[in-house]
Amino acid sequence: MLARTPRTFVARSAWPALSRAHSSHAAPPSFAPTGTTSADTEVPYGDPTLASSAYLPRQAGDPPHTAEQIRAVSELPDLTPRQRKIIDEIIRVDQAGELGANYIYYGQQAVMSNLRRDKRVAELVQAMWDGEKKHIAAFDKLITQYEVRPTALYPLWKAMAFGLGAGTALMGKRAAMACTEAVETVIGEHYNEQLELLKKDMPDHPAIPLLEKILVEFRDDELEHLDTAVANESQQAPAYSLLSAVIAGGCRWAIAATSKV
Repeated sequence: MLARTPRTFVARSAWPALSRAHSSHAAPPSFAPTGTTSADTEVPYGDPTLASSAYLPRQAGDPPHTAEQIRAVSELPDLTPRQRKIIDEIIRVDQAGELGANYIYYGQQAVMSNLRRDKRVAELVQAMWDGEKKHIAAFDKLITQYEVRPTALYPLWKAMAFGLGAGTALMGKRAAMACTEAVETVIGEHYNEQLELLKKDMPDHPAIPLLEKILVEFRDDELEHLDTAVANESQQAPAYSLLSAVIAGGCRWAIAATSKV
């Protein structure tokens, strides 16, 4: 079990040792000229060295998808009802979560760029947001492949996530970073719980290990965002403990609601 980030700032988070091994933010992404995600963002090109690239467009000169990757992204594994329930909840919750993450950063970026005019923080937020665009683009493909019913709460999550992002950004840079830390802490824990479920009695089909690798990749991306937030004084935000507890509690409530609705 991974530990929570400590509630008083003493040193950088313990997460970096986990996130650095799989970081996919070494360079800013580039985007395909056409197409948008369910979060109304650009679709990034995939990095051929990462699992998520199986679901993302490739740039000219990149190696083509392998036969196993093509099978993994184009076939629906033969699932029992129990397995189907697990996969459905994982993909529905994660796709909705990535939708929310994109709108949180959208709200923060709107405030930091247009109201506070804090160029350094706006660039920091933009870099994390660009990473989230990869996540939502991949989950949009996964939700189609596995024929998963999307959450009915799309409009609510978009509005609430944008409001959370904009509201914490209006409180200041540290509050915006505290929001990122709280959200990414919960998401990191949740990805780990999902990875444990995928290790139990799943069919022998290349789609399942690919999904597992994508969850690991995205978890580590989120933990890098957590690391960035702590390094940028998230734990010095006004009313940090209360703010973090409220945001984390809201995230857990959203996960539970999305798994059912």
